[in-house]
Amino acid sequence: MDRREFLAGAAAGAFALAYDPLALAAPAKGSPVALVTADLESHVVVVDLGTGRLVRRIRTGPGPRAIEHVRGPFGSGVLVAHTQHGFVTLIGAESLSVRAELDGFEEPRYAAGRPVRRFAGEPVLAYLTDSAAEEVVTVDVLGAGKVLWRARVPGPARHISVSPDGRTIWTALGSKAARVAVLDASDPRRPRLMRTIAPPFLAHDVVFAPDGRTVWVTSGDERLIALYGRDGRILRTLPAGAPPQHVAFSRGKAFVASGDDGTLRRHRLDGALVREARVPVGSYNVTFGGGRVVSPSLGRGTVSVLDWNGRVRAVRKIARAAHDACVVG
Repeated sequence: MDRREFLAGAAAGAFALAYDPLALAAPAKGSPVALVTADLESHVVVVDLGTGRLVRRIRTGPGPRAIEHVRGPFGSGVLVAHTQHGFVTLIGAESLSVRAELDGFEEPRYAAGRPVRRFAGEPVLAYLTDSAAEEVVTVDVLGAGKVLWRARVPGPARHISVSPDGRTIWTALGSKAARVAVLDASDPRRPRLMRTIAPPFLAHDVVFAPDGRTVWVTSGDERLIALYGRDGRILRTLPAGAPPQHVAFSRGKAFVASGDDGTLRRHRLDGALVREARVPVGSYNVTFGGGRVVSPSLGRGTVSVLDWNGRVRAVRKIARAAHDACVVG
């Protein structure tokens, strides 16, 4: 089927697969939902975080991998990267249906939303890494639904994070990256490369803490995490689980997933370890929202839901593989 033809059908409504008896369950009123990419089955799974029940499946093009909820002052959207197929799907956060598809990428990887502003008419922007093109791409997620700018970086950009004030972007230049690129986003539509830094290991994930004081850089080859100040100097290193590790923040807490170990650790913002929970092996990615921590398993096709203290509340089998997740609501 032609993708344009498919998209017209997908935009008309969500596609519910019949193999799960909970596929048509209604979400609890006001409950946040997790959107999880089922990259082997060409859809995004919607899970009610209040009940742990599967709500629906949103049909997409092939190979949905990374997913990001991008918030704006008067609306929000969800960006899905189809890495192997070179396109991006935009999903309405309120309608939970496909809004648009953007072509013209070589290898779209991960996205980070620009922090919310409160001005009418201001675009809702995401910064998307196009790894093979060695670019950080500015995307208007809601209004125009189009690419606004492409900033060149000196390597295959992957994981990306934006400072809470929206003025600085960090991106790791590879899965096991010898360099991390730092971009100036004072012009939010047109970020530009400022410099690169060399971490003490091969870097994987990069995430700004919510207070903006530190950037957590995880390792792709060692059991370590480095905490950087915004000036690019290392403040301290932390012991970690098996690489690669991924980080999410909320409510003054850091959550670090180590998929090869099947662990999810809760830290204080100063790096001190508070708790470790067991989750299915292959739970590499982690996200937070609606008072819940969510970690999908690439190998097991499960999604783990934890409370904001890092205790496991539910584990659900939702697909053959579950690559990434975001929370809406």
